[in-house]
Amino acid sequence: MTTAAIRKKLVDYLQTADDKMVKALYMMFEEEIESNANDWDEGEYKELEARSKSILDGTAKMYSWEETKQAAIELAKNKNK
Repeated sequence: MTTAAIRKKLVDYLQTADDKMVKALYMMFEEEIESNANDWDEGEYKELEARSKSILDGTAKMYSWEETKQAAIELAKNKNK
């Protein structure tokens, strides 16, 4: 079963599970959920906001897929030397 199929099954289950089961499942994964929820600090959020703004207003330097692919190929060639 693919990860996407598993996620769908979990979402479907959680939407219909009784409150007691939802709470029990949350308690099992609470530490993992909470530790992933707040991984970024304020500076990282500000950086993301600034980058998003520069993309939207057209001031960010963007690369085409071909430019990106070529840079990766060159990097791999130089690394193997």
